[in-house]
Amino acid sequence: MRIALLAVLGLFLGSLGGAALGIGAGLAWVEIFKTTNFEGYSGMLVFFTFMPLGAVIGGVGGAVLFGLLAMRDDAIAVEREPVARTDR
Repeated sequence: MRIALLAVLGLFLGSLGGAALGIGAGLAWVEIFKTTNFEGYSGMLVFFTFMPLGAVIGGVGGAVLFGLLAMRDDAIAVEREPVARTDR
């Protein structure tokens, strides 16, 4: 259950971060390649192409990364095991 919840959290955070990076990459594309702004073409290019692609790539990457981290027991200490007592 912990793995699934962390994978969903990674999907959510990754898609938000990927969408933000996609917008940044789209704005850079528009400035570098001098995309025309006729009837809002450059804005549609950024928000209908780069943002969804960034969200998908970031979401999948975040879900995989968080899922892999959750499967490794030594990477995330969610609950501590009791310390064994020695009798003296």
